[in-house]
Amino acid sequence: MSTPASRPGRPRDNALMRLEFPQSLAVYDDYAAAQRTVDFLSDEGFPVQNCMIVGTDLKRIERITGRLTYNRVALGGIGSGLWLGLFVGLIFSIFTEENTLGVIASTMVLGAAFGVIMALVGYAATRGQRDFSSVTQVVATRYEVLVEHKVAAQARELLAKLPGALPNPFA
Repeated sequence: MSTPASRPGRPRDNALMRLEFPQSLAVYDDYAAAQRTVDFLSDEGFPVQNCMIVGTDLKRIERITGRLTYNRVALGGIGSGLWLGLFVGLIFSIFTEENTLGVIASTMVLGAAFGVIMALVGYAATRGQRDFSSVTQVVATRYEVLVEHKVAAQARELLAKLPGALPNPFA
């Protein structure tokens, strides 16, 4: 099993995320089935610290949530700006002895103005290239349960007792 390329500020080798000589125990189409397998092994007293669930074949899913218009973008910018203004106003109110409510209200108004301007400028810069809003998620299409080689036989014996278990063609 290869290790991922190191990133700045992260340790090159994270021992918690590795098994020394992993072997495939089972492959599933959903995470719940892989989790059920490890839970079953745990219930049977198996040393589950020798297990790992690995999601493979990653895909990105983007769900379109609506059409973007200048009005929707402006409303979103106002909302974001109000929250930013509220936060800044609360911070300022700690350090000032003036009218606290006035400080908070004025920073919220300025925040809303700043938010709407930035949102509209950003939207206009796309020039219609992305006129929709969406949410994205990265999901695995397969989940493989790996076990350390020294306990793989024990895991396979226990897994054969799991109700509804099928033989693993990948093992």
